[in-house]
Amino acid sequence: MLSHHKNKFPVEGVTLLATYASYERFKLQLNTMNLEIKNLNKQYSNGVIALNDVSLRIEKGMFGLLGPNGAGKTSLMRTLATLQDADSGSVMLGEIDVLKQKEEVRKLLGYLPQEFGVYPRTSAVDLLNHLALLKGFVNKDERKDLVNHLLAKVNLEEHKNKSVSTFSGGMRQRFGIAQCLIGNPRLVIVDEPTAGLDPGERNRFYNILSEIGENVIVILSTHIVQDVQELCTNMAIMDKGRVLFAGSTTSALNEIKGKVWEKKIAKSELHDYQSRFKIISNKLVGGNPLIHSFAETAPDEGFTLAEENLEDVFFAKIHELV
Repeated sequence: MLSHHKNKFPVEGVTLLATYASYERFKLQLNTMNLEIKNLNKQYSNGVIALNDVSLRIEKGMFGLLGPNGAGKTSLMRTLATLQDADSGSVMLGEIDVLKQKEEVRKLLGYLPQEFGVYPRTSAVDLLNHLALLKGFVNKDERKDLVNHLLAKVNLEEHKNKSVSTFSGGMRQRFGIAQCLIGNPRLVIVDEPTAGLDPGERNRFYNILSEIGENVIVILSTHIVQDVQELCTNMAIMDKGRVLFAGSTTSALNEIKGKVWEKKIAKSELHDYQSRFKIISNKLVGGNPLIHSFAETAPDEGFTLAEENLEDVFFAKIHELV
């Protein structure tokens, strides 16, 4: 039977096998597609160095990019999203050169910037339909199914006929996730997505991002430590255009394990403690500062060992204490 079909359909059989093999290779490439950033540099015309020899390897899943405002996070995101050029370095998404093959990157990219505009008086369903059309979904029925699926995914189905300009901050961010998922992207970039959201909206946003991150690369750029702590298994800390740490959240915590000490003090004592000890951070608890200090052993009487967290890692790296 095999020889009969092989003789009767020699060209079709070979073509089919070749097509299947190509599809399997393509599917494998998508599943193993990593983002490789090497020695990336960017300096603006005003002299500000936004990216200083940035190198990162990012695999499938949620990756947190943590840093204060002005750290270079947005510059890196805009470069990865093909919105600006780098001065030097390389970025590879699988076998695609991100800096040179921008159109190929955009086919696989979903991008949610820190702020995005919407057409006034345009409903969520109409705007998403328009964006899907721009992305190449020309079949009306397929486009309708896609739009309804995405609105359901981000829990906006019951609001689909409302103008996006009237949405709350959280609803608008969820709509932003829906638009960046058009076309089944392999790389999703979200820049400061939870700033200004109330706790309920933030949790809903976390759930959506977590689900997306099971299948694709999701880069979450934020200055909110809780975002990374809740969602990401791998992370990087940036400041002044440089990468200060890159690795798993577990390894980050292990770097400071057993070396963070805390003490509650009077407000009048804060300056004295800051001058005498390596203070990572301080926050008011019951009206008085609770300070965290970095030291191999208890720095002074009254300090107790604290349970380390990513906020401690963040401030310790920013202040170059570790």
